[in-house]
Amino acid sequence: MDPAHHDVNALQVDGDEVVGRDGGFLGIRRLRLRNRRADGSLSRPYVCDFSVRPMGLDAVVVVVWHRDPAPAVGAGGVRVLLRDGLRPPLAMGREPDRLVVPDPRGYLFLTELVAGILEVDDVGEEGLRRRAAAEVLEEAGFEVDPAAVVRLGGGVFPSPGSTAEKFFLTAVEVDPAAQRPLAGDGSPMEEGATTRWVDLDAAIAACVRGELEDAKTELGLRRLRDWLASGAAAV
Repeated sequence: MDPAHHDVNALQVDGDEVVGRDGGFLGIRRLRLRNRRADGSLSRPYVCDFSVRPMGLDAVVVVVWHRDPAPAVGAGGVRVLLRDGLRPPLAMGREPDRLVVPDPRGYLFLTELVAGILEVDDVGEEGLRRRAAAEVLEEAGFEVDPAAVVRLGGGVFPSPGSTAEKFFLTAVEVDPAAQRPLAGDGSPMEEGATTRWVDLDAAIAACVRGELEDAKTELGLRRLRDWLASGAAAV
């Protein structure tokens, strides 16, 4: 949409600081702002907080998949790798008395696709694919050629109200027999992670039922299904 059609055409920054980052993975960037309107007037001052991450702004998401030579009855013939990994913010941050809808499940582990932060040296399409391949090795145990990684459309902002991060969705086909033990990146956050293969259509159906609750995972799976249906994988 053309920004000229909006009443607000700029932001006036009255204050800009990062708080709470010392020794941590994330910080909070606190902006003190006023909206500048098309007629030149300013809104009342307000505070806008969002998370910042020193090691990298954006992230790559990878759908690791393979063709099942003997699919079960009703399966689509494509299987995707899902990863169960620790998610302390969900385990510790969802106090039962604050939930609008009661949720009996615990979230020590969450099922997701392979994903990782794009670091400062990961530049351009080559850097994106190189990081995707590195994450597939660390989190899924497959060594893949970065050139084999394909983009699944444009990037998306997962939570624009709280972070400037963008997700870049990709996919790579692997031979399931070539999987190695999960190496991880040495962080305790990756301790205890496991992977499993699931039929693509069944995985998407599980997302709809609320059994797989990670948004980037559902989007990546749907993008893969669309990409395969387009015939691009056969080119």
